[in-house]
Amino acid sequence: MDTNSQKMAALALQIKQWGQELGFQQVGITGTDLPEAEVHLQNWLDKNYHGEMDYMQRHGLKRSRPELLHPGTVRVISVRMDYQSEATATMMHQLVNPTSAYISRYALGRDYHKLMRNRLQKLADKIQAETGSHHPESMRAFTDSAPILEKALAEKAGLGWIGKHSNVINRKAGSWFFLGELFTNLPLPVDTPATAHCGECRACLDICPTQAIVAPYQVDARRCVSYLTIELHGSIPEDLRPLIGNRIYGCDDCQLICPWNRFARITGEQDFHPRHRLNTQQLLEVFAWTEAEFLAKTAGSAIRRIGHQRWLRNIAVALGNAPPSALIVNALKLMLDHDSDMVREHVHWALAQQSSAI
Repeated sequence: MDTNSQKMAALALQIKQWGQELGFQQVGITGTDLPEAEVHLQNWLDKNYHGEMDYMQRHGLKRSRPELLHPGTVRVISVRMDYQSEATATMMHQLVNPTSAYISRYALGRDYHKLMRNRLQKLADKIQAETGSHHPESMRAFTDSAPILEKALAEKAGLGWIGKHSNVINRKAGSWFFLGELFTNLPLPVDTPATAHCGECRACLDICPTQAIVAPYQVDARRCVSYLTIELHGSIPEDLRPLIGNRIYGCDDCQLICPWNRFARITGEQDFHPRHRLNTQQLLEVFAWTEAEFLAKTAGSAIRRIGHQRWLRNIAVALGNAPPSALIVNALKLMLDHDSDMVREHVHWALAQQSSAI
């Protein structure tokens, strides 16, 4: 090993130590070559599984070739940060109670994008100070903020394997974690890619409420509850509405059933703990929020991105799926004159569901 290789090996170890000091549970390093992931992505797009997520195909090969997105990149430093708190680890009661509002665990606390990006930038600053390079183009941080196949990079960096539900799974930590990346021009030694350990298990395929996992490692986003409640801007297809149940923002079913999540860790990040009782809210409570209340109670949260109208759309569907109740019917009727056609449409559907269930 030559002198430069020795320096890069020592730096890689230092980077991993700094990463843990900054709150990342794991740091891995990989190259930029993703040929298999590129083919998988193209096949997924060709089947229109991305639905209305046009951004998935907007950037050509940049998504699977990091060096095109950030010229000069030769390595990717991939990190993960756990987000499950003690409060969210016991949320099954929220899902099985049809009048409770179920919100995906990742969205209950502060939006992870800013927190992760700030930590990654601190890591980049440490690396640049150590190497004596302060050129802004030598390193760039990403947290789901650019066209990147971050799951494929995490797998190749040894952080875990992509499970049959398309989430990254770590043998010692399950899948309740966020991912982030640093693109760098430093020729650091790469880590050994993770190997898959799903075996014959198909629990995530069987549990999916809308059967969106159409085959192992293939998710048709157009059927996925997370897509329907977050990414979709218009009306939710009527045939899928009853299958959504009381899930008003995202879905965790495929992770809740995954046997590897018995090893999931509790996060030490207070920012990821639930805010505004989002882990225990009732459907009627959140349906009554005015737009001002919605904006106030989702400040700094990933939930805010869907806006108040889609929030009401999602809750109306959940109320339509709830057991018949005069209180629910009255709350829905108060929304019949809402200025959004989309909200009114879903309210009408929910009222019809409530009537037919009596």
